[in-house]
Amino acid sequence: MTDDQTPASDAAAGSDWFLPSPDAVASALAGLARERGSSVRVSLDPAHVVATSPDPARRVALVSGGGSGHEPLHTGFVGRGGLDAAVPGQVFASPHNRQVHAAARAAAKPGGVLLVVKNYTGDVINFGIAAERLRADGVAVETVLVDDDLATEVEGSATGRRGTGATVLVEKVLGAAADTGASLGELADLGRRVVAASRSLAVATRAHTVPGGTGPAFELSADELEHGVGIHGERAASTVQRRPAGEVVDQVLGQLLEHVPTGEQGCAVLVNGLGAATGLELHAVLDRVVQGLGDRGVRVAAAFAGTYVAALDMRGFSVTLTALEPGWLELLRTPTATALPVAEPVGEAAGAPGGGAAGDGTTGNAFVTGLVALVERLHGALTHLDRVGGDGDFGDNLASGVRAAARRFPGEGVVAGLRAAEDAFLDNVGGSSGPLFGLVLQQVRVAFEAGEPGADALRAGLHEAAGAVTRVGGARPGDRTLLDALVAGAEVGGTLAEVVRAAADGADATAAMTPRRGRASYVGERAVGTPDAGAVGLALVLAALADSVETAGDLSGELAGRWG
Repeated sequence: MTDDQTPASDAAAGSDWFLPSPDAVASALAGLARERGSSVRVSLDPAHVVATSPDPARRVALVSGGGSGHEPLHTGFVGRGGLDAAVPGQVFASPHNRQVHAAARAAAKPGGVLLVVKNYTGDVINFGIAAERLRADGVAVETVLVDDDLATEVEGSATGRRGTGATVLVEKVLGAAADTGASLGELADLGRRVVAASRSLAVATRAHTVPGGTGPAFELSADELEHGVGIHGERAASTVQRRPAGEVVDQVLGQLLEHVPTGEQGCAVLVNGLGAATGLELHAVLDRVVQGLGDRGVRVAAAFAGTYVAALDMRGFSVTLTALEPGWLELLRTPTATALPVAEPVGEAAGAPGGGAAGDGTTGNAFVTGLVALVERLHGALTHLDRVGGDGDFGDNLASGVRAAARRFPGEGVVAGLRAAEDAFLDNVGGSSGPLFGLVLQQVRVAFEAGEPGADALRAGLHEAAGAVTRVGGARPGDRTLLDALVAGAEVGGTLAEVVRAAADGADATAAMTPRRGRASYVGERAVGTPDAGAVGLALVLAALADSVETAGDLSGELAGRWG
C-alpha cells in the first residue's frame, strides 16, 4: 500500500465498503499479486499487470484490459497460455491510454503487440491512442476488436455491438496460438475470425449493486426479466415477463443461432455468470443449452460454464456461441496457467446430426443409437407389461435411462456406449430397475474391456451381473425378475445371437411364474400370463448390444416383432 492510500476498512461505511473506495482497484491488484506470487508483476502507477514467465516461444505480446468489476476478466487471464499484460480501469470505466501504453511497453516482444479491445467507446479511444504511441515508439501493433453482443446489433448504429463474453474465448485461442510462435499478422487474423464467428446474449433477474452500496442499479419486480443486458449494468432495450428458465434459455439460443452458422467443426459454448449466479445454476443452463443445440442438430465440441466476465454482483448469465474452424478446438484445449477456461474432451459428434440430440437416436454410438430406437419403438408394450405386474412406469424409466445415455454423448465403440448407459442408469434413473440395469451394464462393460466383445465376454458379464443382482436385491431364479433373463443368457453356449435369444426366452418364461419379488409380488397370480417387463427390457438391451457388435444381424428387429 502506498503512502497516499487510505486503508480499505476506513474508506467508506456500510456493508459494501470496498465498492466506493477510490483505492479498490489498487487494493485488488495488490491482492492479486499476493495470490499469483512471482508469476505476475503488478504496477500501481500506472495500474497494470504483466506476466513474468511467458512461453519462450512467444514472439508477440497479447495485451487487453477494460473496466474493473468484471473479474477474472482481464487481470485473471495474465500468465502462460493467456495474456502478457492486462490493464484495469476503475469500476466499469475504461483504462487510461497511459496505462495501456505502459503495459504494452513492459510486455512488448520482438514481434510486436496485439491489443484485444472490447467495443466500448472509452476502450476503443484509449487503446487506439496507446496504439499510436506504440507505433511512434517503433513497436509493431495490431488490434482485435471484440463486438459480439447480439443485444446491441442495431441496423445503422455507428457504435456497433458491445464486446462481452466472446472476449474469453478470443483470449484463450489467441493465448494458445501465441505460445506456438505465431506472428502478429497471424494472431490478428485469427482473433478477428474468432470474433466474427461469435455472438453473445445476456439476461438478468437483478441489477448489480451501485458502487457505494446504495442499492441496485435498476429495479425489477419478481415477474420481470431484462433480456439483453450489458456487462456494465446497462439495461436491456426492454423489460420482459419472466418465464421458466428453460424457456428463457431456449429463446436466447434461438436468437444466437440466427447469427452463428455452425458447420462440421461444431461450436464452442460459454455460459458465463454475471456475478451472482451460482455454479449450480450456470451448469444447469449449460446442460439446457447443449441439449437445445443437439435438438437443432448442432455439434458441441467445447463447453464451459463459470463466472469469467462478471458485472459486479448482477444476477444473470450470458451465453456465447462460437462457430469453430479447424484447429481452434485444439487451442481451446491447450492448458493455461490462468483463469481462462480449458476445454475438456467432449464425446465425438456431440450434438451433431447423426451424433447426439438426447433421445433422438442419433448419438453417433451404434449401441446407444440402436438402444434408443428400440426402446422408443417398444415403449408402449413395456408400459403395458408393467401395468399388469406393477405401476406401469417401466417403459418411462427405461426410456429415461437410454435418453440419459444419449445425452452423455459417448464416442464410438461398444465399450464407450456401455459406459454411457451404465452411468446413466446408475446415476439418473430412479426406482429399483434403473440401478439394477446399471449394475448389469457395468459388469458387461468390465467383461468387454477384459476380453474381445462377443459371446464369451457377454456370458461372463451376465454371470457376474447375476451375482451382483442377487447380492443387492436378493432375487433368485424363478422369482419372476430380470434375473431370469440374465441367468438364461449366462448359462447358454453358442454364438452372441444365441445368448441374446436365450435371455429373451428366459424373459418369456417369466409369464408362467408367480412373482415373489418386487412390486409384481403384490398382485400375485394376477401377473401370470404376461412376461416380466424388467426381464423383457433387459433382453432388448442385450439385443441392441449384440447388433452393435455384429452389425450383420438384426436381433433388435427380431425381438421387437416378438413383443411389439
